Amino acid sequence: MKKEVRTVCYDEELCIEAYHFEGIVQPFPNHFHDYYVIGFVEAGTRCLSCKNKDYTVKAGDILLFNPNDNHSCMQCDGGTLDYRGLNISKESMLSLVEEITGKKELPGFSKNIVKNDGLNHCLHTLHQMIMEGSKEFEKEEALLFLVSELIGLYGQPFEKCIPECREEIELACEFMEKHFEEPVTLEDICAYSHLSKSTLLRAFTKSKGVTPYRYLQAIRIDKAKRLLEGGVSPMEAGLQTGFSDQSHFSHSFTAFIGLSPAAYRRIFKEHEKEGEDT
Repeated sequence: MKKEVRTVCYDEELCIEAYHFEGIVQPFPNHFHDYYVIGFVEAGTRCLSCKNKDYTVKAGDILLFNPNDNHSCMQCDGGTLDYRGLNISKESMLSLVEEITGKKELPGFSKNIVKNDGLNHCLHTLHQMIMEGSKEFEKEEALLFLVSELIGLYGQPFEKCIPECREEIELACEFMEKHFEEPVTLEDICAYSHLSKSTLLRAFTKSKGVTPYRYLQAIRIDKAKRLLEGGVSPMEAGLQTGFSDQSHFSHSFTAFIGLSPAAYRRIFKEHEKEGEDT
């Protein structure tokens, strides 16, 4: 039988807990929490009872528990459970919802079990960033997007109109283009563009087709390409374009370009050598 692994991480920046359970067979008796739970099943099948309703949850299902939602579960396929979850206090959720909706009120999820591949991917990505200790603002961006989508789909109605904010979006772009070499935070961009975090994320994505974090990455990769083409070493190119470490730079560059920084630089060195030989 698969060995049980239980990993818990508290993210001080987001003020939420992340749980990762692998190979779990333990049943959980009827209980409730005073915080929100947003989780998803990676593997296994469980019989779940929540608020006097019975469900069968399996891989791909998202679990949404409000504070005080009583629930119990046990394995019902003879196998084990792999589960990832986020625990969000009412205080943290209140701050998130106020940022997103402008209203200081707690949401109530209308469903406890949902299936949504897009949200599942977002939740998995966010959870992975928390477990890996990411310091990039992409993590906060992902949390705001996740909660915004959950509220819009399964929570209380809120303002769905995404403002254009054309001038403010251009200011955000201007800031990132000027400061790409430095550590950049959402607070920095919002202060310069005079937008709240939630409005910035929603309006920016609508206007540019990518999130602010992806836009900043694109700027940094483009600048790094120019440096590599000029013969700068991959390590120095990463440092000069604001990447936190060489591994992050190499991974991002390869994801965007399809070649490692060293391979990309080698193209131009070889071209330069051919020019010298002719």
